[in-house]
This record gives sequence, structure tokens and C-alpha cells, in this order.
Amino acid sequence: MRIGSHVGMGGKELFLGSAREAVSYGANTLMVYTGAPQNTRRREVKDLRIAQGWELLREHGIEEIVIHAPYIINLANTVKPETYELAVEFLAKELDRSAAMGSQGMVLHPGSHVGAGTKAGLEQIVRGINEVLTADTKCRIYLETMAGKGTELGSAFEELAAIYDGVVYNEKLRVCFDTCHVNDAGYDLVHRYEEVMEQFDRVIGKDQIAVIHLNDSKNPLGARKDRHANIGFGTIGFETLYRIASDPQFEHVPKILETPYVVIDPKTKASVPPYRYEIQMLRSGTFDPDLLQKIQQDSQQV
Repeated sequence: MRIGSHVGMGGKELFLGSAREAVSYGANTLMVYTGAPQNTRRREVKDLRIAQGWELLREHGIEEIVIHAPYIINLANTVKPETYELAVEFLAKELDRSAAMGSQGMVLHPGSHVGAGTKAGLEQIVRGINEVLTADTKCRIYLETMAGKGTELGSAFEELAAIYDGVVYNEKLRVCFDTCHVNDAGYDLVHRYEEVMEQFDRVIGKDQIAVIHLNDSKNPLGARKDRHANIGFGTIGFETLYRIASDPQFEHVPKILETPYVVIDPKTKASVPPYRYEIQMLRSGTFDPDLLQKIQQDSQQV
């Protein structure tokens, strides 16, 4: 099972620290941002300690990483030209940074049309990607399936297909399949897993899934809210998530956990990552209903 989680990249160790964090979880893949996801401030690539990070990753058999684009990129915005122009410019830079960090692809939220309508938003996304992708682009764009909150695009498989159809170099596109988002968008993974996957295959193609965000959901089916839950503690449940994680057709697809940190002190809101425990649980195929309490107890003992 190729599984890991989102990890940080900061302090003095930067990408080397990201590698250490992933290794500490027992992961064999990871996802990282090239900098803060809420802004455009970035360290120079040469300062990120990329070579040292990869040396450590390869020592532990990790050969693939995923980069996530910052949230501030909104290619779908036709209302504010400056927002769209920033998105195109920064997306191009982030793809270059991702390639320099050794990633084959970067996860991208397609964007929100902010009131202009689905058609206008999708056309603007296509326009933006066509401005960025060339025949020589080294890093692919992984379009993420979205929950559909607000004016978010990409919650319907057909919307992602429309982007594929309009992009010139669409061989450089792939999909990031987010389980929480797909659930919240109204696709019933729990009771109709095979049907959902067959539908995705007809509309886009299962071979286009390059990464899976493996998250439970705090919301009922079709809520369109996007609130992640820990593995097995949400409305999707462990059985379905394990089925996806262990599905032979996605054996080589990186599964990335973006589940919530576990609060260990209600007064200070101090929290710890659950990823080492969740990875172990998914590898074993056995759900532990006391997992969150165990994480809290282990943290207090440390």
C-alpha cells in the first residue's frame, strides 16, 4: 500500500524536515506545499535542502512525492482580472518549483466561479491552464475532485472532463480523487463504490487517477461542505476507505491522508498528527474504535 500524509516544510530543515516527518509516520509517500498555502511568499528553491531530503527518503524506499498548489490560486475567477492573472503567474512558478523538488505532479483545486456561473468558470480554468502548460512542462497538474461548497467547480466528474476537453496539452493533466470531497459532492462510495468508479471511468478514465486523498467525512452524503474526519470516524467509514486504499487497480497510486489532528488538551487546543496510527491501521486492515483515545494517551505519556 503506497500511503502517506500531508507533511510540513518549515524551520531550518525545510524539505529535509518534511522527509523526516514522513519517515516517522512509517509512510512510503508524502505530500507537501512548496510554502505557505495562503500566500505567495516562497524560499529560493536552492535553499529548500531538496537533495538532503531525497537522500533520506530514498534510504527508506520512498520514490514519489506529491506537491499541493496553494489555495490562493483561483483560475476560475472572471470577476477580478487581477485574481486570475495572479493565479496564472503563480501556477506557472509553482509547477517549476514542484519539478525542481522532484515531483511528477501538483494537486490543484480547479477554482471557484464566484458568481459568474459554471460555464464561464470552466472556460476560464481552461484558458488559464492553456496559458501555463506547454509541450515541455515537466510537472503534471492533478485536478482535485471538490466537495462543491459555494461556487466551487470540480465537484461533478463532468466538470473535470470539460477541463480535459478544453486543455491543449491534456496529457499533462491527471486527477486527485478526494474521498471526503466525492462523498460531500453526492457520490455514494459506501453503498455504490463500483458504480461510482465505473461512472468516473466512463467520464474521465480510472487511469487518470494519479493520487488519492484518503479522508473520512464529517458530513452526510451530498452535504457539499468539505469537513474531513479521521479514518473510520466519519460518515464514509473504515470499511469503504480501506477498500479504496487496498483496491488493486490503485495499488501504485499514492494515498495521502489529510485527516484532522487529534486534540490532546481542550484548554490549550494543543493537538498532534494521527498519521502514524492511521497508516498502521490501514496497513493492518483492522479498525480500532479507540484510536483517538490511544493517540491522546500516547501523547500525554511522551
